[in-house]
Amino acid sequence: MFSKILIAEDHESSNFSVQKVLKDLRIPSVDHVYYCDDAFSYLKKSLETDSPYEVLLTDLSFEEDHRKQLLKNGRELIKCCRDLQPELKVIVFSGEHRLGVIDLLFNELEINAFVRKARSDSKELKKAVEAVYNNETYISHDLKLPVKSINTLEFSNYDIVLLKLLSEGILQKNIPQILQERDIHPNSLSSVEKRMNAMKLALTVKNNEQLIAQCKDLGII
Repeated sequence: MFSKILIAEDHESSNFSVQKVLKDLRIPSVDHVYYCDDAFSYLKKSLETDSPYEVLLTDLSFEEDHRKQLLKNGRELIKCCRDLQPELKVIVFSGEHRLGVIDLLFNELEINAFVRKARSDSKELKKAVEAVYNNETYISHDLKLPVKSINTLEFSNYDIVLLKLLSEGILQKNIPQILQERDIHPNSLSSVEKRMNAMKLALTVKNNEQLIAQCKDLGII
């Protein structure tokens, strides 16, 4: 089992709950912080002292208070920590329920596990830690099937650019010109149409308006 884990969680009740799970797993060294900046500072110090953390267990949302923070959320924290320590395992423990957001965490940030804060989340968190230790990915049981179905599409950065342009009111026929101006490829009208049709087919919607509404509901844009 892991020997050193860092917890970044700003709610005391959740923080204590996570600590109990890790204690039950008999992990000898567990540090916990309430701010993303502190978590990143701890990680840097652990590398400098040649005693690196093996796992970052973090929430996504952190409430703002009187203390100014450079890193404002879990996504920013994960990216910075991974840039500094690429082999770091990451488990997200969050109340986030939008499948598109969760899917992007796996695809873009390459997290190792996602546990949703809900009933029986302590059991799910324990399973997640054990799975990640065995080099497996883990998603909360109630999210497995929906996320798997969305993964068949795998929204790319290119897809998100197209969706955002549409959501801003840009007509589909005018998108190629904007892509060309931004030096984004492919940028032909046929390429844009082909990708839009693929997304509509995957999400079983009939037009661009429904596509944008569905993607907003899923948290993709």
